[in-house]
Amino acid sequence: MPRNPRYDVLFEPVRIGPVTAPNRFYAVPHASGMTNAMPRMRAAFRETKAEGGWGVVCTGYVSIDPASDDSPLPYATLWDEDDVRSHALMTEAVHRHGALAGIELWHGGGSVMNRLSRTPSMSPSGTAWMPTQVSYIGTQRPRVMDSQDIRELLEAQRRAARRARAAGFDIVYVYAGMGYLPHEFLLPEWNHRTDAYGGSLRNRARIVRELLEVTHEAVGDRCAVALRVSLEELRARPSEHAPSEAHELVQLLADLPDLWDVKMDAETTDCAPSRFASEGSHEPVISFVKSLTDKPVVGVGRFTSPDTMVGQIRRGVLDLIGGARPSIADPFLPKKIAEGREDDIRECIGCNICISSWHDCVPVRCTQNPTIGEEWRRQWHPERVPPAPHGATVLVVGGGPAGLECALTLGRRGYEVMLAEAADELGGRLRFETRLPGLASWARVLDWRRSQLRRLANVTVYRGNRLTADHILELAPVHVVIATGSRWTPLLYTPLEVPSGTLAGPRVYTPDDVAAGVRLEGPVVVFDFDNYYMGSALVEHLAAAGLRVSYATPSGLAAAWSVMTNEQPQTYRALAAAGAEVHTLTRVESFDGEEVTLIDVFTFARRRLPCRALVIVGARLPEDALYRELTARRAERVAAGVASVTRIGDALAPGAIAHAVYSGHRHGRELDAGDDARALRRDAPLRALDHARTSA
Repeated sequence: MPRNPRYDVLFEPVRIGPVTAPNRFYAVPHASGMTNAMPRMRAAFRETKAEGGWGVVCTGYVSIDPASDDSPLPYATLWDEDDVRSHALMTEAVHRHGALAGIELWHGGGSVMNRLSRTPSMSPSGTAWMPTQVSYIGTQRPRVMDSQDIRELLEAQRRAARRARAAGFDIVYVYAGMGYLPHEFLLPEWNHRTDAYGGSLRNRARIVRELLEVTHEAVGDRCAVALRVSLEELRARPSEHAPSEAHELVQLLADLPDLWDVKMDAETTDCAPSRFASEGSHEPVISFVKSLTDKPVVGVGRFTSPDTMVGQIRRGVLDLIGGARPSIADPFLPKKIAEGREDDIRECIGCNICISSWHDCVPVRCTQNPTIGEEWRRQWHPERVPPAPHGATVLVVGGGPAGLECALTLGRRGYEVMLAEAADELGGRLRFETRLPGLASWARVLDWRRSQLRRLANVTVYRGNRLTADHILELAPVHVVIATGSRWTPLLYTPLEVPSGTLAGPRVYTPDDVAAGVRLEGPVVVFDFDNYYMGSALVEHLAAAGLRVSYATPSGLAAAWSVMTNEQPQTYRALAAAGAEVHTLTRVESFDGEEVTLIDVFTFARRRLPCRALVIVGARLPEDALYRELTARRAERVAAGVASVTRIGDALAPGAIAHAVYSGHRHGRELDAGDDARALRRDAPLRALDHARTSA
């Protein structure tokens, strides 16, 4: 299909200093979990974005010196020639598709603990970042930077910029954001200096100016120099010389960088989940920048709609459309717009599972795109699947996230697929979850797969068909895939930190009961040891229905795992807005239909709350009875010609939606594919000796 002409502006080239981006699609720096220890995986991951049409593709954060060590989080390094060779794999891969390659040079300052290098960290005034999240807490405080430290910082940036040029990068960053070292100089809370680097904003910005200058000197006219800067806090601070300190900073440095990359200050606002922030949420903070500089400006906002992108350009907010999460969900987003296939875009749902992978120190994953991070090690491509060796019939039982993804993948491979769903509507667990407060965007998981399935003549969808084992044996497909999901249970949480002991009786409910429309009588207590979004979302849902709701959890924080997805601050605000009392470090001991008894997990102190409905959000168990019956009837299966029966998704092992989609996709790819297709290649760092052997 031809491109819609109203999107032509997105495909205009943009001059960035001495280089030119072929279009306005800019895959901004973001962590991928693939460090120098995984150079081939990293190169293939970034290459896929370039192949998909992103005009600029950037690295994640790259340390310029061992004094900036973010272990155990997966950061990259550019410390020596081995690192140059490692990054060159990525630049060569990106250049193969005509895209520019950018590198985000980084020093963490007082925000890192240097756990691996054991080098004392440093900050402008010895101020330390003292977070409450356990994985970030450290026991050593940074030292105060002196003039020699500043000279060494500038020299480290110079060396890294030269190495970046040698590795083939086209855009080299100075990173003054997210509480890292140059940003620390900009904020008075960090910077108490009385020398030329402290006091006025002009002085506080001096280090940023000097970093830009040494970077320009190091790369010459070969590379563009970008400044990535957080403006949220500065935008809120008054200035004597401008509407805010953010305005003043841009005025002070307006012409020094070849590109302004503007962002927020904290993960929770910079990468806010869709549950609490809409597309384009950065605009109120960063919209002024273009009015103060002639240099191009890039920013993000979880942009998935080409109309929104065009609006940002036409209204003078941005010159380049930045994408991190959208480029993960669909690396081919630009190409699909270019080819008039906007309906094929696999839109980001804003669940932030991708961000949780960085916190987990593993390669990036995505709810929408199960191939992300698997480009090299499993040879998975987001737009192509290997053909089936034959056109066998496959029956997929269950039309939730796993079943839909599996049916789609099998259909694309050329199998004859029957997808049977017991309910009248496809979607599985998402039929209810997308109706919870803030989760409507998650329906994109269903919408995209349903729309893609409708285009496949070899896939037939049967709704309202609850199949039994007898039905399946009568249909006699060659392969059966069971994707029947899981069920919530009323199991309690024990001192051993495992679910055990079903709490039976009236007025005890699970999320499945709420989904089924059971009417609850207040006051309600939601007891959550699932620790993700469901418990807090149910509190909002029930409070919106007029019920008084309390929230209890054995964890030290409400929705404890949501810290991994940047949701926790907003979750607490949502609970407060719902009028919910929050009881942490407590578990349910008993419930008599009128009161629930909570017991402190450490002190064993008890408290009683009035309660007419207890909703337990805890353990889930697979709905796998159909699978077990079919496997038990082996002789009948063989007689019917059924070659395999397989469980996927929650029917195999309950998890997040991302796990279900991945499970369905993997089975769809690997069915009949042989051992090679199931192999997991292991990456390894590049070393000088390896390079010498390869060259020989």
